[in-house]
Amino acid sequence: MMRVNQDRLWNSLMEMAKIGATSKGGSSRLALSKEDKAGRELFVSWCEALGMEIHRDPIGNLFAIYPGNNRLAAPIVMGSHLDTQPKGGRFDGVYGVLAALEVVRTLHENDVKLNHDLEIAVWMNEEGARFSPAMLGSEVFIGELSLEKALGIEDVNGISVGSELEAIGEAGTSEFKRHLDSYFELHIEQGPILEDLNKEIGVVTGGQAIAWLDVEMQGRAQHAGTTPMRYRKDAMLGVSAFLLEIEGYVAAIDDALLTIGEINIPFSSRNTIAGTVNFTLDIRHPETEKVKEMVAKVKEMAKEVAAKRALEVSLTDVWLSPAIPFDESCVNLVRSAVKELGFSNIEMISGAGHDAIHLAKHCPTTMIFIACKDGISHNEAESITEIDAANGTNVLLHAVMKRDQM
Repeated sequence: MMRVNQDRLWNSLMEMAKIGATSKGGSSRLALSKEDKAGRELFVSWCEALGMEIHRDPIGNLFAIYPGNNRLAAPIVMGSHLDTQPKGGRFDGVYGVLAALEVVRTLHENDVKLNHDLEIAVWMNEEGARFSPAMLGSEVFIGELSLEKALGIEDVNGISVGSELEAIGEAGTSEFKRHLDSYFELHIEQGPILEDLNKEIGVVTGGQAIAWLDVEMQGRAQHAGTTPMRYRKDAMLGVSAFLLEIEGYVAAIDDALLTIGEINIPFSSRNTIAGTVNFTLDIRHPETEKVKEMVAKVKEMAKEVAAKRALEVSLTDVWLSPAIPFDESCVNLVRSAVKELGFSNIEMISGAGHDAIHLAKHCPTTMIFIACKDGISHNEAESITEIDAANGTNVLLHAVMKRDQM
């Protein structure tokens, strides 16, 4: 049975990690930054060495094509992303891209040509760390976000997606919503389950629902030393009370998750009572209706806390990503490859958002997970083993070959 080259795969991961390397062993390649551009150029050089065709679309998604025998057939696509969090790890996203490259390298050196074209997709701004929303490139590709609106999105410095695409020369003319035979995305789990259960492969059957909200709690800014406690309208204490209440509510719901990832006190000062507090809520559950129910309840609880403390509160719906089931035929191909390769495995729902969630609305799609140490991701300490990296890539190789034979 054909196998990928473990050392070559690992060396590619380590070479890419040098671009935007951080002091604690991570990577920093924000979308459309000069580091992101350098990472793309390195990837393209590796692809061109295999004779692959390079295309880009108008939102900056990058596609490397390994021609098959039937150029009229829709391509089988593998991929992920090369952009990272501001101080992210070396494997989130990039592993899926370079594992796909290793699949092509393995086919090439064994003189194996598939019936379908085999494409590697590098999706633009998957992380959402620089431009919001996350998974921006794939969302535009499938037609759920207009190109015009996407190009106008700005980062915190007022720099737009469109201007950065022009500055680094990453916009192209490849069509959106092209017909794709299927899409396979290999990724680190970004959680602790595979490692905890000592399983080699996660067979991913779908993605859970995600809701993002922006919250503003308003009170009254006053002097910290001259305002008795009974006269205060302290927005920070109101937020604290609200967060403790919703933590208890969410913790009582099986499989529910709640995260407060950002919090800000505008015009804050050590000796001033917080007049306004802005923060984010991230709510997740495998069922879309349960997420909607949780959002409604959280809004109700926010208003109750604010009323008790003579505060004002506003909650804004930012994003709702419904739960997405992956294509059963593609999932079965992964199951079959895992069984033939003899890897231990479990079936999983993806807890994180991935480009595969968008692609699943457009074509038959699935994902494959491998373990990451201590479940740590979006962190410089993110770590995987060389053997796990190779195992996941072997599953990807054989799942894609099986798809080609269907």
